[in-house]
Amino acid sequence: MDGKPRVAFNPRARKRPVNLTLNEDLVKQVKGRTRNLSAVVETLLADHLDRRERERIERERMIEAAVGQWNAFARKAGSVADEYSPF
Repeated sequence: MDGKPRVAFNPRARKRPVNLTLNEDLVKQVKGRTRNLSAVVETLLADHLDRRERERIERERMIEAAVGQWNAFARKAGSVADEYSPF
């Protein structure tokens, strides 16, 4: 990743408080290393969405490739079902 999420969202959208349940020790340690915990969480959420979107696109590519290979096989060898068809 180049540091910028590719998932489209409005970074200027209104901010609002949300309730999260997080490990107290983890939050304490992160707060000791950053001034803006909200920005850290927002970046992590955007990165998570970006990863999920990339995974979805890769799954679609794999499915399309498999379908293409199957169709090429069927054009060349005929349908596997033809062997069992009563017609």
